[in-house]
Amino acid sequence: MVTLQGFVGPWYRSLFRFLLLFSYIIPISLRVNLDMGKAAYGWMIMKDESIPGTVVRTSTIPEELGRLVYLLTDKTGTLTQNEMVFKRLHLGTVSYGADTMDEIQGHLRNPCPQMQSQAGGNNASSTPPRKAQSSAPKVRKSVSSRVHEAVKAIALCHNVSPVYESRAGVGGEAEYAEADQDFSDGNRTYQAASPDEVALVQWTESVGLTLVSRDLGSMQLRTPSGQIQTYCILQMFPFTSESKRMGVIVRDESTAEITFYMKGADVAMSSIVQYNDWLEEECGNMAREGLRTLVVAKRALTEEQYQDFESRYSQAKLSIHDRALKVAAVVESLERQMELLCLTGVEDRLQADVRPTLELLRNAGIKIWMLTGDKLETATCIAKSSHLVSRTQDIHIFRPVTNRGEAHLELNAFRRKHDCALVISGDSLEVCLKYYEHELAELACQCPAVVCCRCSPTQKARIAKLLQHHTGKRTCAVGDGGNDVSMIQGQASVLGRRTRRGAGSERHPCSFQEGRQASLAADFSVTQFRHIGRLLMVHGRSSYKRSAALGQFVMHRGLIISTMQAVFSSVFYFASVPLYQGFLMVGYATIYTMFPVFSLVLDQDVKPETAMLYPELYKDLTKGRSLSFKTFLVWVLISIYQGGILMYGALLLFESEFVHVLAISFTALTLTELLMVALTIRTWHWVMAVAEVLSLGCYVASLVFLNEYFDHSKTHVRTLHDTKSLFLWKD
Repeated sequence: MVTLQGFVGPWYRSLFRFLLLFSYIIPISLRVNLDMGKAAYGWMIMKDESIPGTVVRTSTIPEELGRLVYLLTDKTGTLTQNEMVFKRLHLGTVSYGADTMDEIQGHLRNPCPQMQSQAGGNNASSTPPRKAQSSAPKVRKSVSSRVHEAVKAIALCHNVSPVYESRAGVGGEAEYAEADQDFSDGNRTYQAASPDEVALVQWTESVGLTLVSRDLGSMQLRTPSGQIQTYCILQMFPFTSESKRMGVIVRDESTAEITFYMKGADVAMSSIVQYNDWLEEECGNMAREGLRTLVVAKRALTEEQYQDFESRYSQAKLSIHDRALKVAAVVESLERQMELLCLTGVEDRLQADVRPTLELLRNAGIKIWMLTGDKLETATCIAKSSHLVSRTQDIHIFRPVTNRGEAHLELNAFRRKHDCALVISGDSLEVCLKYYEHELAELACQCPAVVCCRCSPTQKARIAKLLQHHTGKRTCAVGDGGNDVSMIQGQASVLGRRTRRGAGSERHPCSFQEGRQASLAADFSVTQFRHIGRLLMVHGRSSYKRSAALGQFVMHRGLIISTMQAVFSSVFYFASVPLYQGFLMVGYATIYTMFPVFSLVLDQDVKPETAMLYPELYKDLTKGRSLSFKTFLVWVLISIYQGGILMYGALLLFESEFVHVLAISFTALTLTELLMVALTIRTWHWVMAVAEVLSLGCYVASLVFLNEYFDHSKTHVRTLHDTKSLFLWKD
């Protein structure tokens, strides 16, 4: 404009004046409108009765839920209910399932000879009981004794505490004392850090060996015959994600025998127990059935052995340097040649509607990765049963690798396969991430589904970051426990299950039975995994399309008036004078157009039921076509066209009433904005109609009550018209 003006006079003043006049191109109100819109989206999500209990913990990225490409999900407690049911007990030579638990009850109701001799011999050595057993049939004696030892180990090796609910009118302490004597009390419940532990103790109760009380120093068990057995807790070694096992040292008060019990994952226990030929095979069989396995073992200790251990253990705990390493070394000195007692299998059932939800997400173009700490066979079984991996689909199980060369060969073998799911363990994943990070990401991203088993929390976070950096796509992480927090927070994305963004380049998480760590770390919390489908397909999609329309309308609103300013200045020999004065400019961006434009946050192109029925509608959003350079340029051209027609048309058509041209053009501008909103809306809402009528009513009222502003405009136009006539007379 300054160049066309010819740089006459103090042109630099005109330059700054034009900068101010065209500043309406900058959509300053865009941020305010979008923030208000996002707050409205969050409110709609939390008020949706179809996904009750959903909590929105951020108001900055709800529209990112409409552009997800990858969904990273935990298994236990996220796809499954995290409600454990004991299903299998394997002793090596015999296996007990749900239909043969009565045999275990029979063994426990008939104490084995070894137990009888120990009870009557008062601290007798283990040799006499073995001799006493010779009179009984060898097979029956062996099985009965092993069943007793296995069930007792399961009933003792845990961190479960029985809790008795107080009755009405009875004090808590009195009720506890009463429950301590009445072991059939129905008010007993169990509390523990893990549902696995509770499931095991509930099972021992169902077969006859009941945990009736526990404190810091002792435990009491009730046998099927009603006898109370008291055990003194000498040491406790809690479970950690590094050790993958837990242990306890107890002393039987009746026999003074000291026993070290331990249970844990097969990968941790296989090198601790004595040699056997069935553990690995049976662990694989149970895992293929979808069961979570635990290996239970024991070691008998003499008084001298325990006293020696206790002195070394106490000294290690008092160490100033490398305390943790020294304590671990002392404990490991006990974990040698332990007697393998049994293998347990616990089932974690799938949540409701997990299969249709995963199918819905897959049809929407979202690739799902399951990251779990379970073993390979269990993870594969759950992936198939949940239809994360189709039963007819090829699966490539990544062979365990330990070095760079093996990883290279395995990646080449995987590269030759097409359209197959990938199953990889944590150890192999660690090697590949170290040497072939981008190659693995490139190949894995082409898979319809990926299952990573034996994953540590750190590896989950690395995978989440790798996906974002390698693909640049929106990624969502869903988890329920504290071990999923690093994966959720590793997203620049969203979800946690609150039972949140367990949906996480825009952060997305979920939390359930294992606490609220994931829920509180996430951007969105949902109570069930199936709610993620509606959260993404309906609310995510709508939020993205509404934000796109709202943003483009706000930009259009500034561009059209700037175009009219440019045409106006050009007609009057590039004069750097404002088109509209005072309140008109303020009112244009607020009461005249704001409510209809903002009402677009209620617009929807399809009904929620249709969006859920046709998830393919979601897939188109990942391409970003609703808000792109192309759509932006289209709106720019529309703004230039409309602004030019409105201003130049008003000057030509109403030249005889030139003094009223600004009022006429401003009225046409306001009506055009309201009409554009009305033509853009796909589904009318009563709030939209009220906003249109209210804005039009406010403008008509301002014509009546604020006519002085239009009178100032008449004077302003008359001055410009006289100036133009002077220029024409000079020419």
